[in-house]
Amino acid sequence: MQAARRAGRAIGLVPTMGALHAGHISLADAARRAGDYVVATIFVNPTQFGPNEDFQRYPRPLDADLAALRAAQVDLVFTPDTSEVYGPRHATFVEVGGVSGPLEGRCRPGHFRGVATIVLKLFNMSFPDRAYFGQKDYQQTLVVRRMVADLDLPIEICVCPTVREADGLAMSSRNVYLGADERRQATMLYRGLRRACELVAGGERDAAPLRAAMEACFREAAGMKLEYLEIVDPESLSPVAVVDRPALAVVAAHAGGTRLIDNEFLHPEPRI
Repeated sequence: MQAARRAGRAIGLVPTMGALHAGHISLADAARRAGDYVVATIFVNPTQFGPNEDFQRYPRPLDADLAALRAAQVDLVFTPDTSEVYGPRHATFVEVGGVSGPLEGRCRPGHFRGVATIVLKLFNMSFPDRAYFGQKDYQQTLVVRRMVADLDLPIEICVCPTVREADGLAMSSRNVYLGADERRQATMLYRGLRRACELVAGGERDAAPLRAAMEACFREAAGMKLEYLEIVDPESLSPVAVVDRPALAVVAAHAGGTRLIDNEFLHPEPRI
């Protein structure tokens, strides 16, 4: 990386937990298009998993991940051991207030504490000029941006569009857990979000019928368990009653034992 810096190249960081898919690769592609020296990290971060979550079984296909990053022309891959990241007396964590509280913060206590801590540590290990994240984890991007602003970090946070399967399901490393029936039911996340987008495009502005329309989509999938479904302000994540400016529809649901999240922007005015 030092040679790249001496040559005047910016460092673009793509933090991942591995089990890579096309969404991750799109982040590396965005960094490469920007002319960055592309650094990808693979680290399954234990501090962002709750006690009853899937840390132990989280997929770790390292050889396949390295091959995918090599094919994507990533310049450097960093795969630290847990002992290199969290020493035996590690006692410092990062707490980001405000945007970390609702939605995922409410459902997964401590999750964003672990996210903010590992992202800051990776920033300090690689000193990137830009860091690339996907819109699927929208609340995470707000937490990271808040941390960067509050701690005066000279890093640009780049948020790239969600990459989807042909049927609309957002790509996620956890999709590998889905059985055939669960995989079909999981498409209801995107179907509900798109229904809200269609209604807004057609003139609906009241959030209540928009939520009801999304919930109706979920009732078509008997195996899906809805955790939350909200229409929120994209900056504060506070619920909105009227979509009179751009808003965000967000959803979390379980397909069998697999927890999935997704989101879509709602634009009350036609795009020009």
